[in-house]
This record gives sequence, C-alpha cells and structure tokens, in this order.
Amino acid sequence: MDKTHLRASTTSTLPVNFPSQRKSSIPAARNEVIRANFASHYEEHMSGLIRHVMRYGATPYEAADAAQGAYIEAFRVWHLITCPEAWLRKVAFRQYLRQAPRPQEELTDEVPDRPAFSCPLDKVVLKDEETHVYEALAQLPMRQRQVIAWHLDGFSTNEIADALDIRPPAVRQNLARTQLKELLGLTPGTPGGAQ
Repeated sequence: MDKTHLRASTTSTLPVNFPSQRKSSIPAARNEVIRANFASHYEEHMSGLIRHVMRYGATPYEAADAAQGAYIEAFRVWHLITCPEAWLRKVAFRQYLRQAPRPQEELTDEVPDRPAFSCPLDKVVLKDEETHVYEALAQLPMRQRQVIAWHLDGFSTNEIADALDIRPPAVRQNLARTQLKELLGLTPGTPGGAQ
C-alpha cells in the first residue's frame, strides 16, 4: 500500500469541524426566536434580579455576579423554563451563596477603561430610602430576607411558598414579623408605622 493511498483514506474518514461550523448543543444558541426572547427578558429583568439578590445582603457587585451567573445557567435551558422570574431568583440566590469571600487584593495598576458594553449595575441606582431598606434587610435572618425579597418582587404568598419550599402560613408569619419595621423605625404612631 503506498503512502498516498493511506493518507487519503485516513483523512477522508475523519470529520473536520472548524469552530464556526460546529452546531451548538444549546437550543437557545440555535434558535433565533428563543435567543430574542432570552435577550428581551434579560434586558427587562436583569436590574430587578440584581435588586432581588441585594435584598439578601449582597453588595451590588456580588448581586450582579450572582444574577449574571443565573442568566448564564438559564440560557442553556431557556426553552425548558416555564416561570423564568421564579427560576432565575432561585438560581441567583444559590449563586450568591456559592460566592466565597475573596481576599482583598492590593491594586497597583491603573484601572483600565470600561469596555464598550454597558454594565448591568448602571441600571441599578438605589435611592437613599432603598439603601436604608436594604441595610435593614441585611440585619434580618436569611429566611425573612428571602420571603421579603420575593414579596417585594410582587410574588404571592403561595408562589413564595412554592419557590422557597415552605408552607404559606410560614410565609405570612415571616411577612408579619415586626422586626423589619423596628429596624426601619416604623413604630405605632409614626408615618408608615403600624396603626
């Protein structure tokens, strides 16, 4: 057998795939409608998801990282998610909990210019009142923070119970606790306080 014949038969049986020719295994990457739906949802809900994670006590940067991680996971299974708002909140919370404290680095170089794309944090501008609420929320036990974060995002008691895998009475009990009102200075007789 000559070398030319051997070379030709070997190369003809091996598939050659260049990166631009590979088909993605992620349905959203192959389907324009799914991609457009995902992009629209991201644009409309990313800042709200960041705020949701901040209500757990995350810094804006930790919250943005957690929200971004949730959207990355969502992109892979976007076609399967039936309630993206709840799904993303659960995943973002897990992402936030996974973030380990990182040792502080001593910065010695100048900060580089920002890239051309917009940062999701640009859309999250907190008012003084909102900052005060988030600081008060950070002092609550985690379960109360979770319930209040979901409540502030407009979810019903039953939806919160389903998402957090607790009973509706437990949700109502966490919402009724007066600890947050005390932290916010809302006592009976003050504007906005209990009557």
